[in-house]
Amino acid sequence: MKKIGVLTSGGDAPGMNAAIRAVVRSALSRGMEVYGIENGYAGVLNKDFIPMGARSVSDTIQRGGTILRTARCKEMMTDEGRDLAARNLKEAGIEGLIVIGGDGSFHGAEALCRRGIACIGLPGTIDNDLAYTDYTIGFDTACNTVLDAINRLRDTMSSHNRVSIVEVMGRNCGDIALYAGLGGGAEIILVPEVPYTRQEILDYLGDFRKSGKRSGIIVVAEGAGHAGELEEFIKKNTDLDVKSIILGHVQRGGSPSNFDRYLGTAMGAYAVGLLAKNIGNRIVGIKNNEIFDMDIIEGISIPRKFNKKLYDVAKTVV
Repeated sequence: MKKIGVLTSGGDAPGMNAAIRAVVRSALSRGMEVYGIENGYAGVLNKDFIPMGARSVSDTIQRGGTILRTARCKEMMTDEGRDLAARNLKEAGIEGLIVIGGDGSFHGAEALCRRGIACIGLPGTIDNDLAYTDYTIGFDTACNTVLDAINRLRDTMSSHNRVSIVEVMGRNCGDIALYAGLGGGAEIILVPEVPYTRQEILDYLGDFRKSGKRSGIIVVAEGAGHAGELEEFIKKNTDLDVKSIILGHVQRGGSPSNFDRYLGTAMGAYAVGLLAKNIGNRIVGIKNNEIFDMDIIEGISIPRKFNKKLYDVAKTVV
């Protein structure tokens, strides 16, 4: 394989630049030409192909976001859009494509594979919602960002005897709330995978008060509730001083952690190795600390399992 492309698709995630850097330099070391594709699949449709050299990825491993930028592309959900994308890549001589993104991005890659483009997917999403891999690129950094916020909030909450409700990302997956809440010693963690009633929250807060505590942290994934609504409910039904905060897109940004730099680098180099062997239609992941690959359809078809044991641990150590 002589010429490959790389793009980032969907939501940005810290560590994507580390993956891009590894793809570019690994490919160049094998004598391949590398083209960065700007703005995700939209860039494929618009032929936004940029030749990349070793210097084009200098001073990027520590940067958050993605130097290639990203976007969601509705056209890639249609056969017409996918046909055009494959045609544009073939006309440019791009034989293989590395797609860094989430579930939707992988579906697009699989569609291009069926149209003759060898594609490799790398899991780039802060949500950690891809079941085939233990961790996704960006998840660790997002957890550390939330943890930093929890640490800072706890200082001021304890100073004023307040309870802080922290809403984090996770519409269908509560991993950020669980891992960051566990690390931050949150008194209550609410995730979409574990049903709860508001009466259970009041019961816990009653026990909370009996223990003599007046300040604490509640972490809620956006798919499990809204911080503002919970704030009003608790204020209405208790005498606790409560403040809520929505962290929002701050969780996506920032310099990637060492783990996300490692993950992006290792996965990027591994993906190039697959294309060098003319292997496509695969996604790369990490399982038991080993980088591996598997069929795209098989990987995205695996049902996700929430780590209930870890969730129970978090409840036990409060």
